[in-house]
Amino acid sequence: MISSELDAAGVRDPALREAYRCCRRLNAEHGRTFYLATRLLAPEQRPAVHALYGFARRADDILDDFDPSLTTAERAEHLQHLGTQLFSRMVSDRGDDDDPALAAVVDSARKYDIPWELFDDFLSSMRMDLTVTDYANRAALDRYMHGSAEVIGLQLLPVLGTVGPREEAAPYAAALGKAFQLTNFLRDVDEDLQRGRVYLPADELAAHHVDRDVLSWCHDHRRTDVRVRRALVEQHATTRRIYEYAQQGIALLAPRSRPCISAALTLYSQILDRIEDLDFAIFSQRATVGNGRRLRVAAGGLVKAWRTRLQEGRL
Repeated sequence: MISSELDAAGVRDPALREAYRCCRRLNAEHGRTFYLATRLLAPEQRPAVHALYGFARRADDILDDFDPSLTTAERAEHLQHLGTQLFSRMVSDRGDDDDPALAAVVDSARKYDIPWELFDDFLSSMRMDLTVTDYANRAALDRYMHGSAEVIGLQLLPVLGTVGPREEAAPYAAALGKAFQLTNFLRDVDEDLQRGRVYLPADELAAHHVDRDVLSWCHDHRRTDVRVRRALVEQHATTRRIYEYAQQGIALLAPRSRPCISAALTLYSQILDRIEDLDFAIFSQRATVGNGRRLRVAAGGLVKAWRTRLQEGRL
């Protein structure tokens, strides 16, 4: 299957094909919901999506590796090296490394004209994770999420294609990236707290008399304090509104890409459903969408994807 995808994408060089395969394995292993949605894309689109995921995963691994022997300075050095190597390959057309994530993402960026600035913004937000552990307000969190989430949607947009000018679809693509990340923030409050981070606006939490100490109490006692529940309900509603806005942009995508993005939006937003079903007991349970539900959504999307490709004569 992967060979046919690479053939469809015009990837012929053996080393580059292996680089794309490595990124695909990363996506399949770590991004299960996202990976399932990518199966709804046309074969020639999938390698670029895997490459973009693979690069983002490389940066995440530097930040979130639980190895206690790695200092913040060492993580910063690794992240700087990753950024320097990407810049050398993408902008200066030099490269003395054999990192498959870099080889594949640079090839995809050139093929789809994805600008360096989007990767630079991403790396800037990743550097924030080395030292920033709290966000005073929504504006501060939004600055972080532009690089960590919105640019992911903007990177994917050229691969997905649009029916009109790309800039018209860009705000919706950015919003969907933000919605996905806010969903993760809600689901992973407890896990992020263990890493010393809180990705919820401090002033909005404070309006419900919640601070880091209260969140830590919830972690220690494996239960959701009533004040925290009220704060999470508000965050949940905010994220819902962003999904509603982002959904309007699906019609602006190329028809063959719509089933994939619709499925991804449905599956990720259902994590919000699950959080609500758990009555926000996120300190004792992890909100997940079951395999059966994921497969049903994917199956429906697959039918739509095949129908669209048949109409376009792409099968």
